[in-house]
This record gives sequence, C-alpha cells and structure tokens, in this order.
Amino acid sequence: MPILTIQPSGKTVQSAEGMSILEALLAAGEQIPHKCDGKAECGSCHIFVNEGRKTLSKTQRAENEKLDGIVGVSSKSRLACQAKIGTEDVTVELLGFGSGL
Repeated sequence: MPILTIQPSGKTVQSAEGMSILEALLAAGEQIPHKCDGKAECGSCHIFVNEGRKTLSKTQRAENEKLDGIVGVSSKSRLACQAKIGTEDVTVELLGFGSGL
C-alpha cells in the first residue's frame, strides 16, 4: 500500500490505490478545508505535491479550471479531492492559508 507523508507535520499514513488524497488526509485525522465535498468547485483543498506527482491520477479539466483561479498555484499544485493515489508513495504539503478563497 502506498504511504502518504503529510508535511509540515511529517505524519505518515497508509492509503489505498485509487483513494483521493482528501480521503486519505481525512482518514488520518488531518484538518483540511473541503467546502464543496470533493467536487472541484471551491479550491479550498489546494495542496502541494512535493513527491510522487507522477503516480497520481492525471489532472482533469474541472481541476485545471479551478486551479487557474487560485492565487499561489505552482507546478506542484493539486486539489486533494481530485488527485487519486497511485501505486507509489506520495508526499504532500498542507498549505497554511485558505487557498481556495
């Protein structure tokens, strides 16, 4: 099972292939905004993927469109609700601001 490492806390959690990063974070007890319940409508679950980007699901149109309107987006940006975990370990950084607002 892939390991999800959460920064800045350094917490690690086993996650299932095909699970969204948001689902894995919530299962690990992390507090992360998700105002639209995983529909890529609000952008509040914006995270940086520091390692393992290539193992994640491809970015779809709805996610790209939402990311285009968010301040602070980089090449490491994903919406946790849309990024599905693949077969390899992933390291994500939870951002310390309301990134989707």
